[in-house]
Amino acid sequence: MLTAEQRERLIELRRDFHRHPELAHQEYRTAGIVAQHLQSLGLDEVRTGVGQTGVVGVLRGGRPGRTVMLRADMDALPLAEADRGQAYQSVNQGTHHACGHDGHTAILLTAAELLVARRRELPGTVTFVFQPAEERVGGAEGMLAEGALEPRPDACFGLHLWNDLEVGRVDARAGPVYASADAFVITVNGPGGHAAMPHQVPDPVLASAQLIVVLQTLVSRESPPMEPAVLTIGSIHGGTAPNIIPTRVELQGTLRVFDPALRQRLLGRLREQVSCVAAACRVEADFRLTEACPACINDANMSELVRGVAERLVGPRHVLDRTRTTGADDMSLFLDAVPGCYFFVGSANAERGLASPHHSPTFDFDERALDIGVQVLTSTAIAFLERG
Repeated sequence: MLTAEQRERLIELRRDFHRHPELAHQEYRTAGIVAQHLQSLGLDEVRTGVGQTGVVGVLRGGRPGRTVMLRADMDALPLAEADRGQAYQSVNQGTHHACGHDGHTAILLTAAELLVARRRELPGTVTFVFQPAEERVGGAEGMLAEGALEPRPDACFGLHLWNDLEVGRVDARAGPVYASADAFVITVNGPGGHAAMPHQVPDPVLASAQLIVVLQTLVSRESPPMEPAVLTIGSIHGGTAPNIIPTRVELQGTLRVFDPALRQRLLGRLREQVSCVAAACRVEADFRLTEACPACINDANMSELVRGVAERLVGPRHVLDRTRTTGADDMSLFLDAVPGCYFFVGSANAERGLASPHHSPTFDFDERALDIGVQVLTSTAIAFLERG
């Protein structure tokens, strides 16, 4: 249990991070506070600048044993926060902690404080990974390339505050919890011509319209009905005037899938359909991926461990194993390398107006979730190490 003083410090940390949000790979202030706090706790090692702005702390326990990694993300979103009258509103115009990363960072710092207090009795090592640039699904890759998994962990854990769950609930589901996310750009090119004489030239606009419709068959006809998949074209740009057939149209989209094998199959078919539609419409088309993030897949044993810990802390009826989302999170790269669990901590309180969706201008959460997050994360790390 946290003392009143620790709980107050936890909330102060969260509100300070919320007041001063920083975008991906610009988390200099946040990373500085994190590093200073870890150093003040007397960790055995604190590394900064990992993956540009990431921080890694290493705590070696008083007894030999395994290594467990705990991870939190630090970046905010390029989104203006709505004025709700709270004292900790963002002072960085157009930047908002609208996904709870301020809470994640404060939770992991507090977990480090609690684990340091138990250093002598800890049977093993704990590494604390504070990751930048999750919102751009690029921060984990940079940290992994620069040694975030040194010393090599035997398991990894992280949490996400979740406004789709009431405060007081914890959800740790085995298997996929976040979908893969593949962002792509399709460029359709033609010679250009007069809109009144469409027989003279192929039309990239018409080809793009055909593509948007045809690509939806990847979901409706090429994905198993019981296996979720989402394909969205979120941007289309082309043309300069109503009487000109343009030379170029650009489409941007995203593909979201839980199953890794289905992901690869749909990406292959996406490329094929772009080529086929382009050939049928007599245009040239180029397809390229701009971002790629695998699905976030929890290990069954590690998820069971988290649920067991959570049941002791919040009671069995408040522990679930059902939440998953077609959003993406590059915690997946850590989970691909090391067995672990990325679990959800309920943070919504509709009665207090704290139930706005993530990535919303009005997003905020019930700060009681911070205490629960600290307890579950810390106790899970201890339980894993004590298993020996």
